[in-house]
Amino acid sequence: MDQRTSGITRRAAMQRVTALLGGAALAGGDRLLAFSFDAAALSQARGQGAGLFTGADVALLDEIAETILPETSTPGAKAAQAGAFMALMVTAAYTEPAQRVFRNGMRQLDDACQKAHATSFMTASPAQRLVLLEALDREQKTAMEERASAPRSRAPAAASAGSEPAHYFRMMKELALLGYFTSEIGYTRAMRYLETPGRFDPCVPHGAGDKSWAPHA
Repeated sequence: MDQRTSGITRRAAMQRVTALLGGAALAGGDRLLAFSFDAAALSQARGQGAGLFTGADVALLDEIAETILPETSTPGAKAAQAGAFMALMVTAAYTEPAQRVFRNGMRQLDDACQKAHATSFMTASPAQRLVLLEALDREQKTAMEERASAPRSRAPAAASAGSEPAHYFRMMKELALLGYFTSEIGYTRAMRYLETPGRFDPCVPHGAGDKSWAPHA
């Protein structure tokens, strides 16, 4: 999760995640570029928590991220320590209002799981977790689209649409993707990576089902 891991820059990863999310700017903006976390910091956060996040909070974030990016033929988000990355990034890069929305969202997500499946997210089955997160993803998409299309005259000048924190699940999804694609696992296992310097190939064959090539830093 370093700012430069196996050759990727976080800016390149942010561009990739922005494309995956339809082009909207990530919550936290350029502040996401200002912080990097080494393996020791991630391991410590995973075991002891970070900032306002306890170790149990990080474990919950790991499971949320794993549901978004599960293990398949390659390791998933939990193996990439995405939960620790999320906690550290929220602590370091998010504004206080965004931090509150994110942390309250963790409780809202667990409450929604209790309401839908009569169990907590941590004890829910993978299928139950997926159903819940798919519903929350639809909810955040609708909320963000409504906000984007709302007349600016309805919002006070000091609280424009751009300054209002994103929907909490939008932030969770963004950070899960960003954490995964700035990890060694995401960059070298989920994508194909070739370290530079290398030869110039103006046109590289790409067959159906092939992994995409990871961009160079």
